[in-house]
Amino acid sequence: MDFPSVLRVALRTLGRNKLRTALTLLGITIGIGAVICTVAIGQGGSNQIREQLLMLGDNFVWIEAGGRNVNGVRTGTGATKTLTLADMKAILQTIPLVKSCSPQVDARIQVVYGNQNWNTTYRGVSPEYLSIRRWSVVEGGIFSEEEVDASANVCVLGQTVAGYLFGDEDPLGKTIRVRDLPFKVIGTLQPKGYSATGSDQDDFILIPHTTAQHKVKGIDWLDDIMCSAISQDAVRPTQNQITLLLRERHHILPGQQDDFNIRSPEDALKVQEDASRTFTLMLASIASVSLLVGGIGIMNIMLVSVTERTREIGVRMAVGATERDVQMQFLTEATVLSMLGGALGVPAGIFTSQALSKIFIWPMTISIEAIVTAVMFSVATGIFFGYYPARRAASLDPIEALRYE
Repeated sequence: MDFPSVLRVALRTLGRNKLRTALTLLGITIGIGAVICTVAIGQGGSNQIREQLLMLGDNFVWIEAGGRNVNGVRTGTGATKTLTLADMKAILQTIPLVKSCSPQVDARIQVVYGNQNWNTTYRGVSPEYLSIRRWSVVEGGIFSEEEVDASANVCVLGQTVAGYLFGDEDPLGKTIRVRDLPFKVIGTLQPKGYSATGSDQDDFILIPHTTAQHKVKGIDWLDDIMCSAISQDAVRPTQNQITLLLRERHHILPGQQDDFNIRSPEDALKVQEDASRTFTLMLASIASVSLLVGGIGIMNIMLVSVTERTREIGVRMAVGATERDVQMQFLTEATVLSMLGGALGVPAGIFTSQALSKIFIWPMTISIEAIVTAVMFSVATGIFFGYYPARRAASLDPIEALRYE
C-alpha cells in the first residue's frame, strides 16, 4: 500500500472516534504549547539581561576606592583615599587597552527647586562619562572641559530627578539648589529605567568632578574611576593591567591586599544570564513532562485500537498485507496524531506566551528554532510511542486474529 493510501486510512480511522482522538490531541497540544511558552519566557529573560548588559556601558571597567585595615579590622568599600586623578591619567597613558576614562565623586544629597525637593545621588564626572556608560542627553547638553576646569556650578538631571523637581515644566536654564549651592540645569538625560537589581538608574544628577571635589564634598581624591576598554575581549586583560599599575603606584607590597576594587558589571550579568539559561532548561524539562504524558496517551490509545481492530488486522493479512504494511499503518496513525497535536500546540503556545507577556509585563521571545524543535519533538513522540503498538499489531498471527471476537 502506498503512503497516500496509508495516510487516508489513518485519517479515516482517527475520525471514527472523534472524542477519543480530540482528548489524545489535547495532551500533545498542551505539551507543545507548554514547551514553546516556557522557552519564550526564558529567552525573553536572557534578552532582557543582554539589553541591560549593553546599557551598563561601553566595555565597562569600574575601579572604586577599596577598604583599609585598621587594627586588624577591614573597613568597607570606599574607605581609602588613595585613588586620585593622577591614577586615572596614568591608566590612560600606560594601558593601551583603555580608550577613555572618567573620574567619579559621588554621595547622597538633597536638591531643591522652588517648593519641591528630592534626595538623590550626585555624581561628579567628566564629559567622557556619557560615552563610557552609553548614555545620551535627551535635551540640552553635557558640561564642557572648560566648565570642568573652572569647577562650574552646572548640572545634568536624570529623568527621575527632573520629574520630581519640575513635573511638566522645562528644567533647562533653571537654577536648583544642591545643598546650599546654586546649580544651573544645562541638560536632561535619556531615561534608562530600572536595573536588573531593581534600582532606579535615572535617580541622580551629574556635575563636574572638580565641582564635586572642591565645592560639594571637599576632598582631593576620587571615589571611582570609570573606564572603557577597546573591546569586550579586552575587559579582563584591562582589569589585570590596571591592578598591576595601581598596586605599583600605591606601593602595595606582594601579599598585601589592594586598597581598591576593580569590578566589571558584565560578570554579574553573565552569571544572571547563565542562571536564566538554567532556569529556562528547567522550565522546558518540566513542560516536557506534559509532552511525555501526551505520548503515553498516544501509546494507550493505539494499544486500545490494536485490540479493537484485531479482526481487521487478520483480514488485511489474509488478503496479502505484510507485517511491514500493518506496522506502517499504525505507526502513521500515531505520527498523524502527534503532528496534529503539534500543529495545534504551536499557535496555543504563541498565544499563551503573548497573553502572559501582557499580564505579567514580561518580555517574551518566540524563536523559530523553538517552534521547529517543538514540532520535531512532537513527531518524534508519535514515532517513539507509536512504535510498540504498531509492532504489536504487525506481530499478530493472522489465523488467531481472524478468530478474535
